[in-house]
Amino acid sequence: MEATYIQRHGLEVDQGFARFIEEQVLPGTDIDADRFWSGYAELLDGFAAENRGLLARREELQAAIDEWHRARGNQPWDAAAYRTFLTEIGYLVPQPAPFSVENGAVDPEIASIAGPQLVVPVSNARFALNAANARWGSLYDALYGTDVMGPPPAGGGIDPARRDAVVARAAQFLDETFPLASGSHADVTAYRTDASGLVALVDGTEVALADPSAFIGARQEGKDTAHVLRHHGLHVELVINPGHPIGAASASGLRDVVIEAALTAIQDCEDSVAAVDAEDKIGVYANWLGLMKGDLAETFEKGGKSTTRRLADDREVTRPDGSRITLPGRALLLVRNVGLLMTTDVVRLNGEDTPEGLMDAMVTIACALHDLKRGKGPSNSRVGSIYVVKPKMHGPDEAAFTDRVFTHVEKVMGLPANTVKLGLMDEERRTSANLAACIHAIRNRVVFINTGFLDRTGDEIHTLMQAGAFVGREGMRKSAWLQAYEDGNVLIGLACGMRGKGQIGKGMWAKPDAMAEMLEAKITHPMAGANTAWVPSPTAATLHALHYHKVDVAARQEELAGNPMPDPDLLLTPALTGDEPMSRDEILREVDNSCQGILGYVVRWVDQGIGCSKVPDIDDVPLMEDRATCRISAQYMANWLEQGLVSRDEIEDALRRMATKVDEQNAGDPAYIPMAPAFDGPAFAAARDLIVDGTRQPSGYTEPALHARRKEAKAMRG
Repeated sequence: MEATYIQRHGLEVDQGFARFIEEQVLPGTDIDADRFWSGYAELLDGFAAENRGLLARREELQAAIDEWHRARGNQPWDAAAYRTFLTEIGYLVPQPAPFSVENGAVDPEIASIAGPQLVVPVSNARFALNAANARWGSLYDALYGTDVMGPPPAGGGIDPARRDAVVARAAQFLDETFPLASGSHADVTAYRTDASGLVALVDGTEVALADPSAFIGARQEGKDTAHVLRHHGLHVELVINPGHPIGAASASGLRDVVIEAALTAIQDCEDSVAAVDAEDKIGVYANWLGLMKGDLAETFEKGGKSTTRRLADDREVTRPDGSRITLPGRALLLVRNVGLLMTTDVVRLNGEDTPEGLMDAMVTIACALHDLKRGKGPSNSRVGSIYVVKPKMHGPDEAAFTDRVFTHVEKVMGLPANTVKLGLMDEERRTSANLAACIHAIRNRVVFINTGFLDRTGDEIHTLMQAGAFVGREGMRKSAWLQAYEDGNVLIGLACGMRGKGQIGKGMWAKPDAMAEMLEAKITHPMAGANTAWVPSPTAATLHALHYHKVDVAARQEELAGNPMPDPDLLLTPALTGDEPMSRDEILREVDNSCQGILGYVVRWVDQGIGCSKVPDIDDVPLMEDRATCRISAQYMANWLEQGLVSRDEIEDALRRMATKVDEQNAGDPAYIPMAPAFDGPAFAAARDLIVDGTRQPSGYTEPALHARRKEAKAMRG
């Protein structure tokens, strides 16, 4: 459908988008349409050309790096020569003098409390609400319904043996985290409170908590009485209800252990959404607006019944002295904007598309004004800040550019300087290599840095495309550069004063059904000094929260603060096959696995507009896929094709065979459009584009190909 444009301060604006801004976003913000559009026009006039220049600089540096590697051929790796070269071309910049971030008012969920972080596509209202409401989670449900206690039982009623095992496991957690002065929570026959705190009855004897100060109060909700405890800044509720089927089976009437789980959640406008036109972007922004207004709701069918989901209320707790405190009922929300690369035809200037990231900056902040101006009810930020995660920045110049963009937006919106706080995604190689300088560039806003194996690996491969053939995925996970990256991110963040002022994060657990494995493995994140890490679901957040009770992250950061920085040359040394080439079988299996992952993700992105999917791998293990995982697979195949490990015919053969397999895996989806046997649809073409044209994709990003093919698919279907 051809867009209809109207004029606003010299801008050509999609008519439906203009109506959305003027009728839904701006009312109640004290910003009128004239001020918004004139400010937007000034933003584009002042920053669009610079945005283009920064992208051109990326291409200039990449061309120089490609040529350097081609000229050296198969010479042994020379770290010193490479570092000198990168410095000469300006890829590496001087490190700033020691400094400490000064980011102003920051909510404690980000500044001082360690806990899980969800990332969710804000385009899906149900998912967005689930993430916001994942601040609190049932430990009983998380243990009962996942593989943590063994294979989950079949549906239909409560399995008594499973119930008893869950109750015992939860009691173990309570004994470790909130031990009684004597005895075990497993043997408690009653809990009560008095002026001194929480009292448990064990073998007929009243027993206090070993640390009575852990009890902060109680609250009533229907027939439930919840005794609220606190440990490492995180709250836990012992929910008592002898009339409940679970409570009735417990001598103490304990029907659940509810724990504070997702302290923060990133509402994503970027890698996990498929938004390619005005209609899509309005949908994304409308959900973010509803979250900021507090009125987002979604009605859906579940179990044959219509269910409406809304944002959770705060929790009122009465202390032993009778005073009351309020605990947040929702995760603190951040919004992830798109990066610098993509342009949009939603707003055009002089007949040309404009940077989508600048549109995100204007609109997501305008939406967030509703939270800052709310007079009553639960709010997102209690200190009056707005939290934006800015992805895919390459180096300190782009970080400084982003800082100035939000300075302009703040002036348009009438906000105090540095109201907008920035999350820095340490996911591009030039950012990792210059991380301290990047943090310094946004030192008055930065509240978040994180490592992300996925995009960081994609950029590693693309940047070093001409250096040689990369090792397979297992070899990459064990590479020296990756460990230097993970360790360096924490140590640099601590050296820059992030402790107590922001989040130092770790990446996503990509196996949403493998919670037992996650519970074993993901404790390494808080042990590494990260005070947050990404999880794929509210249930995963509940289970990952257990790690933050086991590990005192603040103490761990203090231990790590004096550690020496990793050798910077390790960060810059690629994991190439070198003298240990992979076997033919290993290569072809990796090709099949990558092609299947690409196709399984891309077919839903292009044909159905689903930006984040649970896609089975070659062994039918479900993995969370988004544009970052797609970038890795595509860049791997592009690199191996470029370096001669595989041929174009082998890629084409794998794509066709795996497309048939993906079709079979999706046979139960009525909305699914098969790729075989013709292999001529836009989804299959997009998968081929990502591999065959992978060396030419800007920074190896998947967005240009996906957006083009999604628009083609939408046009074909009207």
